[in-house]
Amino acid sequence: MNIGAHVRGGGSLIPSLEAGAALGATSIQVFVQSPRMWKPTQYAPEVLEAYREAQRAHPTITHTFCHATYLINLASDDPALLERSRTALAHNLRVGRLMGAAGVVVHLGSHKGAGFDPAVAQVAQAVQGALDAAESVPGACPLLMENAAGAGGTVGRSLDELEAVLEATGRDERIGLCLDTQHLFASGVDYATVARARALIREVDRRFGLQRLACWHLNDSKTPFGSNRDRHANLGEGEIGADGLAPLLGHPAVRNLPWLLEVPGDGDGPRARDVEAARAIHAAGQLLYQRPARHRPPHQGEHHD
Repeated sequence: MNIGAHVRGGGSLIPSLEAGAALGATSIQVFVQSPRMWKPTQYAPEVLEAYREAQRAHPTITHTFCHATYLINLASDDPALLERSRTALAHNLRVGRLMGAAGVVVHLGSHKGAGFDPAVAQVAQAVQGALDAAESVPGACPLLMENAAGAGGTVGRSLDELEAVLEATGRDERIGLCLDTQHLFASGVDYATVARARALIREVDRRFGLQRLACWHLNDSKTPFGSNRDRHANLGEGEIGADGLAPLLGHPAVRNLPWLLEVPGDGDGPRARDVEAARAIHAAGQLLYQRPARHRPPHQGEHHD
């Protein structure tokens, strides 16, 4: 199992690896610029190279993911905001490439009530424009579209919307997915049983191909099913509950992907006990998929005590 956590990056980035390891995590997610400011953080090339080498050599942290700033809105009808968003996303992708990240997670933004269909082509063009701009630096780092909880005019509130964006890019191979358990729950996706978890993973595979699913955001929910509100809770303390998360975490096709905790903890993010709770839920989920051995009569000559 690969249980990760969102941790603070810091100026040199390398301390984020040890922050994750101290929690018992085996993958991490960081911001490479302030999540609520436009000004990009400028990293010296040697800092990013040092991080890339440290990540490659780290004994326990297997993946680093970056999360793009929350200000990005690729569906905006304001040309200045749209260009600012594309530029910020391109910067995050370039940093992700240079530090050897496994992907840059992004919220696609909101059409502010103008409608999803008119926004699709613009979002797709902005995504590809940012990816093209990042090609100026070496490396490979996919853009990972994150599903939204569904408030207001958010883009990506359903798998159908995410697939529409992907289709509008010509199913660009540089684009992948990060699915959030709380956002799925809040947008009305039920995965609380093995049958429903299997159905969800089949749908993801049919729409995108599971090879595009790079990681999960692992959260419980402070708000009820179908609420369309983005409110994370510590595992087992919300409306989903440990039993509701277990069938998804234990699914054989996705159980070994990075599951990145974005829980509040005590107010400062994931704690070691949150990682432990995730591991316990993950283990319980795997048991749900173990079929009991069928009874077989002994062969002639066999002896059973």
